[in-house]
Amino acid sequence: MTALFTSVQSILTIVLIIALGYALRRKKWFDDNFAGTISKLLMQIALPASIFTSVLKRLSLDKLVSLSSGLVYGFGGVALGYIVAFLLVKLLKVRPGRRGTFINMFVNANTIFIGLPLNMALFGDKATAYFLMYYVVNTVSTWTLGAFLMSWDDPTKADNPDSGKSTFNWKKLLPPPLLGFLVALVFMFLPFDVMKVSWLSFLINALDYVGSLVTPLSLVYIGIILADAGLSSIRFDRDTVVALLGRFVMAPALITLLIVGGMKMGFSIPSLEAQTLIVQASAPGLAVLPILADNGHGDVEYATNVVTTSTVLFAVVVPIVMVLVQNI
Repeated sequence: MTALFTSVQSILTIVLIIALGYALRRKKWFDDNFAGTISKLLMQIALPASIFTSVLKRLSLDKLVSLSSGLVYGFGGVALGYIVAFLLVKLLKVRPGRRGTFINMFVNANTIFIGLPLNMALFGDKATAYFLMYYVVNTVSTWTLGAFLMSWDDPTKADNPDSGKSTFNWKKLLPPPLLGFLVALVFMFLPFDVMKVSWLSFLINALDYVGSLVTPLSLVYIGIILADAGLSSIRFDRDTVVALLGRFVMAPALITLLIVGGMKMGFSIPSLEAQTLIVQASAPGLAVLPILADNGHGDVEYATNVVTTSTVLFAVVVPIVMVLVQNI
């Protein structure tokens, strides 16, 4: 019951903020350019700040080394997820503009806004370190290959006959959020804890405040897109259904297979760690997917649809996952 109650509370919070964005857009509080402004603010300023402070607050080199097994299983599950998603994109002939979102739904989860509070409610503080390992995997995956695929899947390239001759854009390979993560990793190697340096507290606080904009503004953005498209745009077409199956069935199944296989080969991990990794792999889609789709000129309505539906359906998924992982 605790799992169900926590997941419902998290989802209701998200739905309320999306509804706020929807209502304010319908009331014409936001003009036609506001969504694009939010997108730019999040991608170039707020997300890098959020990732930088989150990594330095929650991680250390010692934690990364001591819990390396979680990284191995996490990255293994992510790698398999990308392979399966790529194959399905080819098999189902997913159209340009949707392919990046489709693949990201298979692989990358909303670990911070939903995954973290749920993990605390289900397993308590003793599982926080295990959560951090999945957080590292998810962050690296999202802002390396995940973000690159959203940029690569730009349908407007087909309208430019010289696109194949253009110079490679390194900015798309190193988006600002990924740079925020890489800079944080550099700071982790320093002989002192940057977060505890008193004379830098004003800067850390500023980054915290700016980073805290990410989740609410991402959800307001989703509400704006829903208002522009109309609620009738929420649908369960083939691409949506398969993407949801990838998020809620394929992703947790792949990491479960790796963990069970590793145990049979003698590479056992604590039961609590296994359960944490599987639950995190079952979290709904990233709230920033519509932002990434917008930046890559992709199908923003599709991205909004899969994020919204996966978030709502997660209330049903959590109890099922918890029952299935009890014996691991």
